[in-house]
Amino acid sequence: MDWNELQKHKVADVRELMKEHMPEITGITQMKKDELVELLAEKLGIERPHKVVTGLDKTAIKARLRDLKAKRQAALEAGDKVDLHRRRRQIHRLKRKLRKAASLSH
Repeated sequence: MDWNELQKHKVADVRELMKEHMPEITGITQMKKDELVELLAEKLGIERPHKVVTGLDKTAIKARLRDLKAKRQAALEAGDKVDLHRRRRQIHRLKRKLRKAASLSH
């Protein structure tokens, strides 16, 4: 069993697994699914997978974000509303691109 299989189980199933493998723990019914999965994975020796973004140059996008944030700040100080809006939209799109790539790689 791996981390993804544990996450796919329903909360009731995870609670049953907790009762089987860790009967000494109390308060299982009050715990959230994430907490249950964390404890059970720790007990069974299952490591949590790390998100790895593939097919995307993450460092280049982050560098571009830093550059855009500096330009956004300059536009804010200059009072240029049109340029400010443009920079905010560009930052928003790049952040969404990173998040989407991270969720797809999981």
